[in-house]
Amino acid sequence: MSTLQSLAATIVIAVFLITFAVQAFQIPSESMEKTLLIGDYLLVDKAHYAKPGLFSWLLPYRPIRRQEIIVFRYPVNPQQHFVKRVIGVPGDHIRLVNKHVYVNWVKQPEEFATFNWAAHDRFRDEFPNGGFFTDRIASKWFIQAQKLTQDGQLIVPEGHYFVLGDNRDDSYDSRYWGLVPVENVVGRPLVIYWSMDQTPLESGDPSGSGKLSTLAYSAIHSFRNLRWNRMFRVPN
Repeated sequence: MSTLQSLAATIVIAVFLITFAVQAFQIPSESMEKTLLIGDYLLVDKAHYAKPGLFSWLLPYRPIRRQEIIVFRYPVNPQQHFVKRVIGVPGDHIRLVNKHVYVNWVKQPEEFATFNWAAHDRFRDEFPNGGFFTDRIASKWFIQAQKLTQDGQLIVPEGHYFVLGDNRDDSYDSRYWGLVPVENVVGRPLVIYWSMDQTPLESGDPSGSGKLSTLAYSAIHSFRNLRWNRMFRVPN
């Protein structure tokens, strides 16, 4: 009986954690490199930014801060989850000039940001002064951004966040589709619990001896692709 009670308690705790506290996510794109890589698997803390409620005495609720990484439901398609870095919180004035971010007229230190393309993209690198006359920006965001822009700066409205990917030259973020509503925020990455280089396997059976050898080769290849130095790392 005690074994059944222990098992039931374990299941209840697991369900509680999965439902209210943590959730697993996989990084599918290079938009957050080098902070997060394709093949990183995250545990996301869903309680950290939640509204205080019944468990406020137990769980460390607090507001979202600038330069924190968040996981959120993509506003254009809430079925998708994105991970980006918060650049602007409600009330902030945002401006990008020649790849540099200014918040409230102050240039931000961004050691985490990377730039991989030599070509200059005026819209991407000088937002919003680069102009909204581009077919890459969502039409709804085009209209909203014009209303929120004053003196060449985007003012983040209440209940919303301006987010960017760390890989600034290859990130589909607030510059292109808009702001993240607070209700779309799922949580913050807690830890990278698994990481694997997802370079495709070489085609064909290396030994030519059938399916079993192919399976063994795949298992060995996968083991070699594990990025041990990234496991249990806290992304920031």
